[in-house]
Amino acid sequence: MGLTVRRGEVLALDGVSARLPAGAVTALVGGNGAGKSTLLDVLAGVLEPTSGRVDRPAGTTVAYVPQRSAVPDDLPVTVGDTLAMGRWRELGRWRRLRATDHALVAECADRLGLTGVLGVPLSAVSGGQRQRALVAQGLVARAGLLLVDEPTAGVDAATQAVVLAALAEEAARGAVVVHATHERAAVDRADRVLTLVAGRVDGDRTTASLPAG
Repeated sequence: MGLTVRRGEVLALDGVSARLPAGAVTALVGGNGAGKSTLLDVLAGVLEPTSGRVDRPAGTTVAYVPQRSAVPDDLPVTVGDTLAMGRWRELGRWRRLRATDHALVAECADRLGLTGVLGVPLSAVSGGQRQRALVAQGLVARAGLLLVDEPTAGVDAATQAVVLAALAEEAARGAVVVHATHERAAVDRADRVLTLVAGRVDGDRTTASLPAG
């Protein structure tokens, strides 16, 4: 990788290199300004690095779930519409969903506990349900690389448990799953932890090597 990103005078990433294994959940940790969101943006392909590159197998698809705070509160879509957007990469924005796509939306809605609110406006559900809907959209994409920014921030314990279980299931499907987090419970449920400090890798290890607490 060797990823370096400059934002004006700020060195957001400084020669970051790491291996992100398939079939595992990697938690990306570090303080505010450490470079977590910048690294996710680069991995997602929405931000070009100043130098370095992302190496991944040809044909690898990517799904990126942003922080809940990045999604407008008054977005005029239903929960079901939100999940269906996960199929846009494969179908295009204006093509109708096929029976298989509808089945996938239904499956992911069930996994995230959203079946009963699919027809409800996204703006009308609770914060926890909105977060579940955004994560479910990422699952519906069936991507080889799933990136999630702060999936459990500001949600209740029940939503946290459901979301972390869904990410683990996605990794078990064979996907590379990477999420940025400040939450200890999310770190504990991850298979690997990649720590950033001031845009540099300060640690890359399995959770088995982390201290308790």
